[in-house]
Amino acid sequence: MFDFRFYEIWRSQDYIDTLILGVWNSFWLTVVGSFFGITLGILLALAQGREMPLWLRIPAVSYVEFIRNTPFIVQLFFVVFGLPLLLGYAWSLEASVVLAIALNFSAYFGEVIRAGIQSVPAGQSEGAMALGMSRWQTIRDVILPQAIAKVFPSMTSQFVFLFLTTGLVSEIGVKDLTWAGRYVADRTFRDFEVFIVLTILYMGMVYLFKGGFALMFRAAFPWWGKSR
Repeated sequence: MFDFRFYEIWRSQDYIDTLILGVWNSFWLTVVGSFFGITLGILLALAQGREMPLWLRIPAVSYVEFIRNTPFIVQLFFVVFGLPLLLGYAWSLEASVVLAIALNFSAYFGEVIRAGIQSVPAGQSEGAMALGMSRWQTIRDVILPQAIAKVFPSMTSQFVFLFLTTGLVSEIGVKDLTWAGRYVADRTFRDFEVFIVLTILYMGMVYLFKGGFALMFRAAFPWWGKSR
């Protein structure tokens, strides 16, 4: 029978501090990256509208297809090691990771939001225009709130899936939760126990994010349940 030795993880304050740091880094990198990703995703969704000119639609569609059909690890390596060579800048690893996460998340969120926009009845836009609202006001006050409210559960699921892929940032030395687990496992030789702990921590963060999204939905769309 396998001899579980979880105490090997807790016996050192260094291991505990490393895991706590990993949780914090995974949390803030994902939150900051997803904030910019959602912002860019909204712009990508709008840019792909049928009423938009081809010079705007084609680059937006091409970008989304490129991001969604290439691995995140390849995108990460390109942003961290390729862009500094091409553009001549020197960012910290964390800043590069935020950029890579934002670029990756934006394509997926953009497609989800685009589906939400297309699901809003055309009569909503026509009614807003008849009331004298401008095109931008119609999008901002009528179309986007309904679209995002409709696809919010899908956005939450997509966010969770993408968050779980961010463990790949450990491959470039960023001290996220996966990196912390490998750090502890390499020193305790208790890989099985360490990755059980990582599983519990990742699941805890997922439920934390889900709870946060649920609160955000209630705060942002209090009218949703009443309007249906």
